[in-house]
Amino acid sequence: MRWQRRAVVSLAAGWLSLGLLAGAVQPSTAHAADIRVVTSGGFSAAYDQLVPLYEQATGHKVITARGASMGNAQDAIPSRLARGEQFDIVILADAGLEQLIAEGKVQQGSRVDLARSMIGMSVRKGTPKPDISSVEALKQTLLDAKSIAYSASASGTYLASELFPRLGVAEQIKDKASRILSERVGAVVLRGDAEIGFQQVSELLPFKELEFVGPLPDEVQQRVFFSAGIAAAAADPEVARHFIRFLASAAAAPLVRSTGMEPAAAR
Repeated sequence: MRWQRRAVVSLAAGWLSLGLLAGAVQPSTAHAADIRVVTSGGFSAAYDQLVPLYEQATGHKVITARGASMGNAQDAIPSRLARGEQFDIVILADAGLEQLIAEGKVQQGSRVDLARSMIGMSVRKGTPKPDISSVEALKQTLLDAKSIAYSASASGTYLASELFPRLGVAEQIKDKASRILSERVGAVVLRGDAEIGFQQVSELLPFKELEFVGPLPDEVQQRVFFSAGIAAAAADPEVARHFIRFLASAAAAPLVRSTGMEPAAAR
């Protein structure tokens, strides 16, 4: 991992010195700038590693706020933008970003896909590891579980509105399944408030105290892109664009892949 970090820093610095990215040698990126970003959890594991590398290479400072891609929680990204919070870049699930573009809160044509994610399941270490290797096994695991936690963001919306009804278990599990607001599902499972938890793989893997069971079966898997866009009120769109291109670059791909996501640069 150390060599990967050195490579990313070196390439980012090279982009600036050689002007290999659009806007890299323009006045807007010739001085240190503050870049205000709001991001959902799905891309956070990679983002948190990439931000300091970018700051080191460019001198810019990235100021980060966080929230769910969807929903009406106070810290959800749509809620933050609805009450007028100002950002330069928005990073969230692709459907959520497209909605913000349609509402005029994110610039048309600014979407850049960063990585593709899958939904997985975790349990506490030392507890039985349920079988979710097939659709039927997943259905039985849901029926057998004493309590279930799932995200209030994109993955949880898919589970509650599409997958659970498709499996025919929505009614049977409704009293034991909880939609988790403003918190990682892994934290809920870790403290024992849920027996099993579903969220984006990249959000479950950081919980080393949990047992990652695996992704949902391919037949019912939701693969979504986490994408970045430039906010309509961005102070310096060129600086924002430069940072987004860094996040989506081939140089950043090894770090993104290490967090359990498929880099868009690999397509």
